[in-house]
Amino acid sequence: MDIVTDGPVLVLAGYFDVRSTWEVRNALHDRLARFDDVVVDLTAVDAVDLTALNVLAAATYRAQTQSRRVTLRGCGPAVRRMLHLTRLSRVVEVERVPA
Repeated sequence: MDIVTDGPVLVLAGYFDVRSTWEVRNALHDRLARFDDVVVDLTAVDAVDLTALNVLAAATYRAQTQSRRVTLRGCGPAVRRMLHLTRLSRVVEVERVPA
């Protein structure tokens, strides 16, 4: 998993799974400590698992309790499918793409 930060944007690339959740969690908490609105760019993420999605859901919940926001950007079909199947699409905010 490659993690690049650019201001409030956290860009992830590779496999976002149980092996990389600790790194992503720490990077998210760092971004949330500095910015009110954080964007997690998943455009270059090849695959996610349930543990990874739970990290995003927990960060979203934490942000909301502090009047902050986490938005997911660039969710490909595999990520959207997992969000839908796990019903986490009701919890996390996914950036809308213009048609």
